[in-house]
Amino acid sequence: MDFKKDDIVIYPQHGACRVRAIKKLDPFGTGKKEEYLLLVTVINEMELKVPVAKLGDVGVRPPVNADELEDLVAVLSKPDPRVPSNWSRRFKNHQEKLKSGDVYQVAEVVRNLAARNRDASLSAAERTMYDRARVNLISEIQPALRVTREEAEEFLNRALERGVLKPAKAAKKPAAAVAATKSTSDDDDED
Repeated sequence: MDFKKDDIVIYPQHGACRVRAIKKLDPFGTGKKEEYLLLVTVINEMELKVPVAKLGDVGVRPPVNADELEDLVAVLSKPDPRVPSNWSRRFKNHQEKLKSGDVYQVAEVVRNLAARNRDASLSAAERTMYDRARVNLISEIQPALRVTREEAEEFLNRALERGVLKPAKAAKKPAAAVAATKSTSDDDDED
């Protein structure tokens, strides 16, 4: 992986980052310099230093491109019946997916927790995990679409609404039933 200054990369634990510089550093004072990527997270501008030799080990990768977003939407909108019902198993499963750094696994976590939040409230730990996963996913969608953070968040919300957060359809009464109900209530008022 060859990254250069100002490239956007994905660091699994922190989402999208901008490469600020590539420098040789001796952080441990051993006299042996190693090449590092100096990164700044896109969302909260935290600075990170990652040895170039360890990029693959920690999961640093390029962000998804616009073509891959269609696959991402498919993951976000398709419910997963295999989510463990046991809280600790479910939480551990989601943690492992987030650590993988794979955008589709992060999307699965967002989708599963969004669906769970719709049906029942999330625990504090799951709420924190959900918020972090959403931020990471939004920070990845943003450079792929070349849009603002708000527009990327709206893209994510629309993808979730296509599937797991589909709004419930209001039951429509036939016009005759509505008219009959109205006339019955009008007759009641005259008594």
